[in-house]
This record gives sequence, C-alpha cells and structure tokens, in this order.
Amino acid sequence: FWPEEGAETFTFSNRFESDGITFEEPSELMFNFNSPVGACPQCEGFGKVIGIDENLVVPDKSLSVQEECVQCWKGEKMSEWRKEFVFNAHKADFPIHRAYYDLSSEEKDILWNGRHDLDLYGINDFFRMLEENLYKIQYRVMLARYRGKTVCPTCKGARLKKEAGFVKVGGKNISELVLMPITELKFFFDTLNLSKTDAAIAERLLTEINNRILFLIEVGLGYLTLNRLSNTLSGGESQRINLASSLGSSLVGSLYILDEPSIGLHSRDTYLLIKVLRQLQQLGNTVVVVEHDEEIIRAADYIIDIGPEAGRLGGEIMYQGKVSELVKNTGSYTVKYLTGEEKIEVPKHRRKWNNYIEVKGARQNNLKNIDVKFPLSVMTVVTGVSGSGKSSLVNDVLSNALHHYYKGSALEQSEFNSISGDLKLARSVEFVDQNPIGRSTRSNPVTYIKAYDEIRKLFAAQPLAKQMGYTPAHFSFNVEGGRCDECKGEGTITVEMQFMADIRLVCESCHGKRFSPEILDVEYKGFNIHDVLEMTINQAIEFFGAQKGSTEKKITKKMQPLQDVGLGYIKLGQSSSTLSGGENQRVKLAFYLGEEKSEPTIFIFDEPTTGLHFHDIKTLLKAFNALIERGHTVIIIEHNMEVIKCADHIIDIGPEGGKAGGYIVCEGTPETVSTCKKSHTGKFLKEKL
Repeated sequence: FWPEEGAETFTFSNRFESDGITFEEPSELMFNFNSPVGACPQCEGFGKVIGIDENLVVPDKSLSVQEECVQCWKGEKMSEWRKEFVFNAHKADFPIHRAYYDLSSEEKDILWNGRHDLDLYGINDFFRMLEENLYKIQYRVMLARYRGKTVCPTCKGARLKKEAGFVKVGGKNISELVLMPITELKFFFDTLNLSKTDAAIAERLLTEINNRILFLIEVGLGYLTLNRLSNTLSGGESQRINLASSLGSSLVGSLYILDEPSIGLHSRDTYLLIKVLRQLQQLGNTVVVVEHDEEIIRAADYIIDIGPEAGRLGGEIMYQGKVSELVKNTGSYTVKYLTGEEKIEVPKHRRKWNNYIEVKGARQNNLKNIDVKFPLSVMTVVTGVSGSGKSSLVNDVLSNALHHYYKGSALEQSEFNSISGDLKLARSVEFVDQNPIGRSTRSNPVTYIKAYDEIRKLFAAQPLAKQMGYTPAHFSFNVEGGRCDECKGEGTITVEMQFMADIRLVCESCHGKRFSPEILDVEYKGFNIHDVLEMTINQAIEFFGAQKGSTEKKITKKMQPLQDVGLGYIKLGQSSSTLSGGENQRVKLAFYLGEEKSEPTIFIFDEPTTGLHFHDIKTLLKAFNALIERGHTVIIIEHNMEVIKCADHIIDIGPEGGKAGGYIVCEGTPETVSTCKKSHTGKFLKEKL
C-alpha cells in the first residue's frame, strides 16, 4: 500500500521502542532491586561489589596528587606512575596541587581512569597492570592490600539495572528520588505537574505517596532518604517508621502498645512524637506507651508506675492516676523525680582539659568538612537533633579511625582527612554498643564478666566433687561432661515447626536445670549450681559476700560492677538473648569497670540511657565518673538532658537533621552551650541548669 502524495503517514509498532531503540516494557518488578527483573546484573541489587577500595588507595583526602595522596603510587618503583601522571596532567587540565576531596567528579574520573588519548594513565590502569602480573607474589600482596567493598561501577550504587533509569516522572528517575531527603521529596511531589491523562492515572497513587511521606515527617524522620539501609537505622527510627505505617492504615478502635518510641529522639522532636500519639488516640484508638522520657510521661492522660526497685524487689503498683494529681512522699521513684523530691544534681565543677584528639575534615554522610577536638580524660557528650550527624562523626569517623590506629583494623569507608593530637596518651579504644553480649543462647552476664570461672572452681573444690573426680569443666553448660545431654545445657528443647514459629519446651530430662542429676548433687552451703545461677546479682553478692574464702571474695569482686551499673536485678544465668540493648551495653560497661584497666582507654558509648529510668541514669553517671577517675576518657552520643547537663564538654552538631545538619553549632561546657541561640540543645539545657 503506497499513500497518496502529500498524505500524512503514521508508523505503528507492536514493540516498546523509540528512535530505533527497543525498551523493556516497564513493570512493577523492574523498579525492585530485590527481584532479578530489576536488580543490577553486576552487584545483584546490593549496590556494592568487591573491588579497589577508594579509602585504602587515598587514605588522606586532604593531600593532592603532587603530595602523594595515592598510597599505591609510593616507593622507588611505583612512584614512576605518579611522576608520569604529574608530567602529563597539564594535557587534560588536571589540577595536581588540589586536595583530593576538592576534585570535581570529572577530575576524579581522570585520576582513576586516565585519558589514554593524551598518554595519561590512572589508578585503575595501575591495578590492571598488577592483575596482569599476578604471577609475581609482591603484586598479589599489593592487590590484596587495596581490595575492599566498593560502590558498584555499573549502577553507581543505585542497585537497579540501567533500563529502570530510562523511566522518568517529573524529569527524575526512581534512583534520583530515593536519594532525596524525605522533606525534599515532599516538595517534589507537592510541585509535580502532570498532564491530564497522567494525573488521572496517578491520582490514587499520589494520595498514598503524599500521605506516607507526611507521616514520616510527622514522626521526625524527614532527614532520612528512602534508600537508607534498614540495618543502619537506630531502634527508635525503626519503631517510628512502624508508627508511620500504623498512621497510614487509619485504623480505629485498636490498641497500640509502644515500647520506648523516644529512643534516639532529641527533646526538640519529642513533641512531634507526642502529637502523633495524640492523633492515634483522637482517631478512636487506645495508646499504651512503655516509656522513661519525662516529656512523654508528663503528656500522658494516665500513668501506671511499677516498682519500687527492679527484679525480685519490683512488680508492685507504686502509683496509678493522672499526672496532674501527683502527690509527694510516695514510694515511687518516678513520682519523686516528677515532683522534684529527687533529682540528678548538676556537678559543682567541670573537669578541665588540655590534651585532645582532633579529627580533621570529617565529611562522612552529611558532615560539612568539620574539624572537631575530643578532649581526653573527661566526659564529652556529642549531641544534636536526630539526623544531625552525631553517629556519622563518632561511630563512622572517630571510632573507625581510633580502631585503625590502636588495633590495626581495616579503615572502613570513612570520609575524613586525618586524625591527630595526643593519640599516644591513650593506649586503646573500646566502642560499647548495644549489640548482644554473646552469640549463643547459652551466653549470659556471669560468663561475660568472667565470674562463672570462679564459681565453677568453687563447686569443683567441694568434697563430693573431689570424691567423684569432677573438674570445673563439669560445671559448665558449654562443654560435654556435666551438662544435660538431652538439651546440651540449654534447659529447653526447640521443636522446629515447618510452617509455623518454632516451639521451645522445657527439657524433660533435666526439667530446665541444665545439668545432669549427679552434678546437681554437689552443693555449696545447701545450694547446687542451678540454684546459684537462678540467684539475682544482688542475692549472689549477699550470699558470697557473707563467706570468708578467697574464691568467694573473687566472685563478689567480679560481680560488684554489675551491681554498680544498676543491673543487680538480673539473674546470673539469664540468657543474653533476653537482655535489652541498654542492658547489654551496661553488662559491657561492668566488664570494663571490673577489668580495672591500668592503661588509659577511650570509651565510646552510643545512647547509653536507652531503656533507663531517672534513678538508673544517676547510677550510670557514677559508673562513668569511676572510669574517668581511673584515667580513661568517656565519649557519649546522647539526647538525654540529664546526661548532657553532667558533661564536662559538649559538642553540639546540627543545627537541623539531614542536609541542613553536619555543622558544629557550638562547643564548650553545658553553661556555654545553654547560651548559644542557634542550638536546639541549648534551649532545653537552659531549663535543666
């Protein structure tokens, strides 16, 4: 069929194509990196591959190429590569005297990939040469030295295949949208202009998207990006994301139970959380919150206080009623702190300091190339609103650099120039996090602080144990010999259910006592090994402290730090899997207190007040002071005003979260920070001082 001359022609195709290129027809899975349909073929949707690690090749990014910033281009032979690059750099207008972190992405591309048409060979050409000569052992060793996890070169960390990037809404593809902070994403969707047809198609979807974005901002998470890995979120952030999804479901007549939603939340953002909880209640729901935060307690309609102490000394209702009707002289610690009968005193003087460790050019995540001094032998608190860059500075940069310096561990991806100062005045660094104290369900506090070794020796020294030839190993539930063979010392048997959750049953052989009957026959002062493991720390200190022997004194001494950090209520044999994050952290603190390290150590704590009542915070501060009195340094990331007001030095990061954060707002004593008008922390600190 030939059209008449001058007639308009239309070309039709049953393929998804344009300008001679055939495209894959978009589907939901094409934008999902967890599906083989959408995942980048090289990194399989992880965004990272094993390759040459930029941080190992250029450890000090404040140096230029001329100043030998490229670590592998050093030495008599390898420096020829640098000299050759410097000699030909003018051909590509490459600035050889500019610091590495100041180079543009195009200039970094020239340094890494070279310009072969201009006889300019880069870092990747150097590593290609090493790979071609792997028969030489020194080249194999050199290549291994610079290998690490690196951003996938195909998808540049976007985790999706390139076809997903061809589809754009409002001029942006999905990879660009997930890199935006949620506050910016809200602005993008608020100002999105679609054609009449597209608007009709997207109407329902845009309603859902806008609602969900709004809920995330309302719970104080506007600084997060949507591509943030869930394992990098704090417990409080994860819980607030769940809270946002609950708001999205708009249920009524439901009971919401929240366990410490204020974790990781600055006082400035707490009122946002209270507002969200009120919204849930006003929809017609019942909201029950387990909480220690003073502002949330005061905002409640009704409080139930349980106590008076913890563990066996708790479990009684101390007070229940309206917050407005609090009365003095009750046995409740909570009421005492709320009415001002008891309080955490502000220290009479701040410790002075001269020596410090300085981090220069910190640019990790949202940090704005800042130089920060961390004083030694005092208590430093790093604070700021949620998402301001505290964890990036302390965990990713400082802790990482100190572990590299003191322990020789690999310097993971950390964007900073250098670490300097009085590093030799400390001998070690310990990062005390909230991860479980042991990997197995048999691990417990008493084995972690090494007190169980002495208890086993004590039982092995009893007349019956000697007569039967029992050694301390017979009283361990980690090795065969004395433990129950049926449950392998667990006390429970796990029945695997194929399509349902596994069931844990008490072992029928030992009835949960974890040891064989012969071992349980061995007693010390009328108690067998199971009875001792069932004691709380407070009971055990009372029991062993009343005895005169040297082994008993050792046991009491090793357990004392657990009581000092406020963990007297936990049982000796309690499985570590039943401990909260805050309890795990305090068990580790007790271990370091018990070690009585003579060499000065830098201790880094990430939100140690998680799950702590006012009364426990008072105890925790005593433990921190005990560490400092022994010559150690304590650095804490914290939002709790009771801890902040007791600091010797404060580093306030912000002023906001996300992109608007990452600056040092102010530094100094709590008194200095409280007068800083830009600081959100300062406003709340003023009330406490």
